[in-house]
Amino acid sequence: MRKSLGGIAGRGRDFVLSLRTSCLNSAISNAIQQWVKPVIFDNLILDMEVGQLFVGEMGENLDLEKDQDPLLEFWSWFEKARASGEALPEAMALATVSPAGAPSVRMVLFKGINKGGFEFFTNFDSRKGRELEINPLASIVFWWERLRRQVRVEGRVQKVEEEQADQYFRTRPRGSQIGAWASRQSQAIPNRADLEARVRALEMEYQGREVPRPPFWGGFRLIPDSMEFWQERADRLHDRLRYRRSTNDHWILERLDP
Repeated sequence: MRKSLGGIAGRGRDFVLSLRTSCLNSAISNAIQQWVKPVIFDNLILDMEVGQLFVGEMGENLDLEKDQDPLLEFWSWFEKARASGEALPEAMALATVSPAGAPSVRMVLFKGINKGGFEFFTNFDSRKGRELEINPLASIVFWWERLRRQVRVEGRVQKVEEEQADQYFRTRPRGSQIGAWASRQSQAIPNRADLEARVRALEMEYQGREVPRPPFWGGFRLIPDSMEFWQERADRLHDRLRYRRSTNDHWILERLDP
């Protein structure tokens, strides 16, 4: 009798396990069916299948009849990205290199084009700040998902003038101004409470008066030597147009294979 009951219990466990597995498989199947449905964006259709991505018509074809100034061409693309409803069109990936040759990359915010270069602001004592001080060569990438476009920029970096850095710092929210003083960017800290204590102390220190720009905080300007404009196309035959600065400081425009 005991053995018989054990058999029944075992069959019961098998049934429950089978039912759970069946429900799980059904859930996965439903999720996959939802996934393979075409996702429609403004001017393109992405037919999604598990592990594959087939891209239809991507819109305008890039040609070599573009503006001979890549910064003007970039601004045209940037304005289209802003108009498309892109969540954060000014977000860009910034890559730098350590003295040992180790690369590092992070997202920063593009703050405008001035004196022929792309500007961003940071703590000079951060990892990127220290690496740019030693090796003033960098690369940035913009990716705009709604337009299926990216822009790659490579070039030399210089510091933004202090007067301009002061002017920009005054436009930042007060909390961000306090944060610039409080954060020992890229340094290890014992816990979050340590950072928050520094913020509270600084809020009391500057209560009722203007927060000045920290001397260790400012801007960088990347002067491009190369700019590539990339447009996603069908069958991974993407359009790639590159502006390359020549030795006489003129731009050479060329098409690259995808």
